[in-house]
Amino acid sequence: MIDTSLVAAQTVNAKGDGPAIDVSGATSRVFLVTLAITKIIEQESLDLSVYGSADGTTWGAKSIAAFPQKFYCGETPLLLDLTAHPDVKFVRAHWEVARWGRGTETPLFEFGAKLKEVPANILKEATAEANAMA
Repeated sequence: MIDTSLVAAQTVNAKGDGPAIDVSGATSRVFLVTLAITKIIEQESLDLSVYGSADGTTWGAKSIAAFPQKFYCGETPLLLDLTAHPDVKFVRAHWEVARWGRGTETPLFEFGAKLKEVPANILKEATAEANAMA
């Protein structure tokens, strides 16, 4: 069961990439990514997206998942479903930061992101419940 940091908690003021995370050993191809922003300054934004790779060195030109643009502190979950991407064996996060308005032009974000595999039995149960409500 994969349960790791996609981005270790850190302070950033420029765009960057997290480490390559091997997800090839996962029994489920569905993951919960939780973005936690713990510190910001006013008038700035954070864009966090997830990219996939077959070998851990060559990354796709387009992200396979992305959070909505963030402006405030808090936690946000995102379901990362790799079933449509059977070639993906590694994932990594990429972030872009921007700042506008008064004061310094340098953005400042303190954030981290966790990656946790969603067990197959929980997926089955949630799917059955969703279908029953439809």
